[in-house]
Parts: sequence; C-alpha cells; structure tokens
Amino acid sequence: MATGSAVLAGVVAALHLYFLVLEMFLWTTPYGMKTFARSREEQESSKTLAANQGVYNGFLAAGLVWSLFAAPLLVCPLRIFFFGCVVVAGIYGGATASKKILFVQAVPAAIGLALTFLACQ
Repeated sequence: MATGSAVLAGVVAALHLYFLVLEMFLWTTPYGMKTFARSREEQESSKTLAANQGVYNGFLAAGLVWSLFAAPLLVCPLRIFFFGCVVVAGIYGGATASKKILFVQAVPAAIGLALTFLACQ
C-alpha cells in the first residue's frame, strides 16, 4: 500500500505540474486552445485567470512531491491533506467545468488517498 500511495503521489504531482505548464505558459497557444476547445478570444480573455489557476496546481504538485521526501512522521498527514485537496478540486471542476476533470484529476487522487489511508493504519 505504501508503494502504491507513493507512486500515485508522483503521478498526481506530475499531472499537476503538466496542468501548471498548460495553464501558465501554453494557455493561448494552439495546443492550449485545442486542449480546452476554446477560441483564441476566449483563451486571451481568461489568460490571467488560467495562470492563477496554474499556480494553485503547482502548489498541489509541490505538496505531493514534499510528501515523497518528507520525514516519516510527516508523510501520511501531508499526503492525506494534498490528495484530499486534489479530490475536492477535481470534484468541483467535474461539477462546474468538465466531467473529464473528475476522471483525470479526482479519480487518481481518490485512489491515492485510499491507498494512503490503508498504508497509514
């Protein structure tokens, strides 16, 4: 369980680093417009908002990476907190923006959270 928890922490952190790059640096590029299926005008008008969102995704990634290198007593609380944050953000995004977010963001984090709970018993 501990290995699965750590692997998913790494995977979810990598996903959130990808989201950071996408939202902060690629938002108005053809790749960003294709990814979010929006026009150049929509992407340009929401560029600042997306960059802010990217920063938050970076914080989530940083917390999960921190949990991979933290002192043993901190691993479980850190991982539970940051996986929990990702699950909540993914559920909210799935309900308000796109159902795809639920599966890309919330499901892997929920599995990681469950494995972490089992590993930390």
